Amino acid sequence: MNKVNIGLLGMGNIGTGTYKTCIMNHEHIKKVTGIDFEVIKILEIDTDRDRGISVDKSIFTQDIDDILNDPEIHIVIELLGGLEPATDFMLKAMEKGKHVVTANKAAVAAEYDKLEKTARDNKIMFRFEASVGGGIPILNALTTALLANEYKEITGILNGTTNYILSKMRSEGRPYDEILKEAQKKGFAEADPTADVEGEDVANKLSILMSLIFNKRILPKDIPTRGITHISNEDIKTAEEEGCVIKLVATAFSTADGEVDCYIQPTLLNKEHPLAGVENEFNAIFVRGNAVDELMFYGKGAGPMPTGSAVMGDVIEIGKAIKKGTAFDI
Repeated sequence: MNKVNIGLLGMGNIGTGTYKTCIMNHEHIKKVTGIDFEVIKILEIDTDRDRGISVDKSIFTQDIDDILNDPEIHIVIELLGGLEPATDFMLKAMEKGKHVVTANKAAVAAEYDKLEKTARDNKIMFRFEASVGGGIPILNALTTALLANEYKEITGILNGTTNYILSKMRSEGRPYDEILKEAQKKGFAEADPTADVEGEDVANKLSILMSLIFNKRILPKDIPTRGITHISNEDIKTAEEEGCVIKLVATAFSTADGEVDCYIQPTLLNKEHPLAGVENEFNAIFVRGNAVDELMFYGKGAGPMPTGSAVMGDVIEIGKAIKKGTAFDI
């Protein structure tokens, strides 16, 4: 099969970035893969929003069944966010034999087992690279090139919004509220920023990472978590005077008795620390394995285009598998 059709659920910031990536690099992707990827239906209520790109309004629908029941759609990309109806839509798409790609860290973290089982039961591919680290290909690396390792620790800056806010508070001395509004305008933060600034987003990502590298299911609500809303400009200044910076850091590590310990909290880092220089919307993830030793992954962890790049990376991998007739590898 040299034509792969896509149904896109949601065209907010990430949906728009994904669509732009597909359109912008369409000929390049077609040339290197031999596959023509096309978004043929989009589930979206707001069809008049200025997204900075022209979209044929005839491909918009407000009825999920138009996508689920379309035999011409091979891959469903879920970018609605939140638990429901996103999870239900993904499960139904799998049951219809459609491969699923998502950036929805909340749904993956909360329903990881159910989504994986449904994918296996229906012999389809389920990919969620963009759910952790934006444009950083961390999940693929952990589950392919580094799979021979027994992991000992993973730690890092996993939220571009909070890192952007803390970076600007330190470098520009502006107040939290002002920088948050700026982050929202740039698409780094949602209209309701609670999940980001209270650490909930990071808890979802850390839960996913632990499921993959430690084979341990620790729900986000069970991870000790503290956000950044209590961090003041005075705290930032005091840290600076001590030769340190404040970063929201997530950590998980295996203990001597074979258990996994984890937490998320604002952390005082010496400026010599590798994570201290990670600024703005960038993320960095440190991994320690018993064979590879220490690795650091770095890149943009927020924003429509970096995240859209990761989404399309998953779509392309599935498309290549469909072409070879091997599109079931879980």
